[in-house]
Amino acid sequence: MDRAIDPGFDPTGRGLISRALPAAGFASKVRAVNPPLRFNVLGTGISALSLEQARDRVLGARGRRGLGYVCCATAGNVNLACSDSALRTAYNQSFLTTPDGMPLVWLGRWHGHCSITRVYGPDLMLAVCDAGRAIGLTHYFYGGEPGVAETLREKLSAMFPGLQVCGTFTPPFRPLSPPELEQFRADVAARKPDAIWVGISTPKQEKFMAEHWRTLDAGLLIGVGAAFDFHAGRVAQAPRWMQRSGLEWFFRLCVEPRRLWKRYLVHNPMFVIRTFAQLTGLRRYPLD
Repeated sequence: MDRAIDPGFDPTGRGLISRALPAAGFASKVRAVNPPLRFNVLGTGISALSLEQARDRVLGARGRRGLGYVCCATAGNVNLACSDSALRTAYNQSFLTTPDGMPLVWLGRWHGHCSITRVYGPDLMLAVCDAGRAIGLTHYFYGGEPGVAETLREKLSAMFPGLQVCGTFTPPFRPLSPPELEQFRADVAARKPDAIWVGISTPKQEKFMAEHWRTLDAGLLIGVGAAFDFHAGRVAQAPRWMQRSGLEWFFRLCVEPRRLWKRYLVHNPMFVIRTFAQLTGLRRYPLD
């Protein structure tokens, strides 16, 4: 497995210097392109790249198979990964683990990655759907409540004429049974999408992608969580100024307090405490 490493990488886990982890499932043609460097945040390797760079790497999945999966990581979920080894492994073995939240962008710049920008899952989805039309990129939507994936197909097709959505699948709110999993695999094999967009919330979607990507006849799986509900018009998005200033968490907490209170009132403060300990050397979080 190819590995691109920053010459100054510090394996002690203090997170002071960056490293690029191996990207699982790279096809031979993709190995010639160095994966983006990753920087260590609480033991999770975050890809140091911009939205445009992430978009272009997803577009590179056109016509390829078995490249792996893309995770969009937030501060709260990186904190959750400290105690959830399966989630941490999924992040660290991904094709990309992008900085979905502004705290991760700020840390990336602190590490010296000046060109890093927020790679917000819903924005990545729009950017890829838009640019992918020129090369015939094919899309498949997996997730959402009944009817959401179809509504998403209609909304995005209206927004981006010529968008090729080759299939949708609405899973139950539990792990797929063996027959359901076989049905899903067969549907993907028949349609051979370049990108499967997965919207079943964290950490379920990351673990799902890590477990199943090798058995699916597709290019990339991309976990975008709430993007399905946002773009289908079911849930309101925070204003851009709140997104840019790192206050989207407050907006979403106000919109969905019962579902999101623990994420934002427990995991986010713990992220701040643990990051301070990592940056000051009080505690080490080595990359697995």
